[in-house]
This record gives sequence, structure tokens and C-alpha cells, in this order.
Amino acid sequence: MASSIQNLSAHDPSKIPSGADKRFGIVVSEWNEKITGSLLQACKDSLLENGCKADDIDLIYVPGSYELPLGAKRLLDAGLEEESPYDAVIILGAVVTGETKHDEYICSAVSKGIMDLNLLYGTPVIFGLLTPRNQQQAIDRAGGKHGNKGVEAAVTALKMAAL
Repeated sequence: MASSIQNLSAHDPSKIPSGADKRFGIVVSEWNEKITGSLLQACKDSLLENGCKADDIDLIYVPGSYELPLGAKRLLDAGLEEESPYDAVIILGAVVTGETKHDEYICSAVSKGIMDLNLLYGTPVIFGLLTPRNQQQAIDRAGGKHGNKGVEAAVTALKMAAL
């Protein structure tokens, strides 16, 4: 659903499962740091507000959005000898449309990579990648007038971890 129709941060608290006794990995792109930092803060705050302990949230940074799937795979591989140590992994990034088609290639590759990880590992990998047309749209979705995609990613992770 378009964020202009539904605020990314608006969720019914009674429909959000508890994060108690759950472990989450978060992979964050360093590119567009002002945006991804806001997504990260909202994501962590939402997990904590819903019962997750700070010690149960692992965080890694990757240079850009293209590297998000590999970062998520590294977290998932941490438990290959047994079951994944995470109940869900969240990726956070922002690819702003520019003068070239780079955004189309990056977003397509990240989408495919995340879907492949979901199917391969059976552990939810949550797509928290902003794909705005301009910087203002990114700001609007990282704590601005449309809420924060970081909150939405955390809520999605909590719901998927509870399945």
C-alpha cells in the first residue's frame, strides 16, 4: 500500500506480537546515512518497545544497498551448523532515483537477493529498502510525513518471527 495512503508507523499495538525471547539481526546500508540512521533508530526502538532485549539485536553495516543481501546471508550463516540464531533479519537501506538507471538495477538485485534468502533459509528476511524518486520522498519515509519504514520493518519482523 502506498505510504501516502497509510502511515508507515501506524500499527495497532494489540496486533503486534511480543519480541520477548526473540533474536533479530539488522543489516544497514551506510550509503544515505542520514536516512538509514533514522530507519535504524526507529526499527530498534520498535523492537525494544515490543519486548525485545537490546542484547538480542545484532547489527552490521554494509557500504551500500547492493551489499544488503550478502550482509543478511552472513548473519544467517552464523547458525549454519544448527538452526539460524535469528528469528528474523531486517535489511535497511535507501536507493534514491538519480540521473541514471542505477536505482532500477540495485533495487531489482536487492529484491531478488532478499527473496532468495527467504526461500533458501526459511528465516524471514525483511525488506526495509526505501526506493524513493527523490531525497524529499526518502525523508518523508524515514520519520517525515509518511512515518518511518524502520517501524514497519520491525513490526513485519515481529509478525513473521511469531509465525
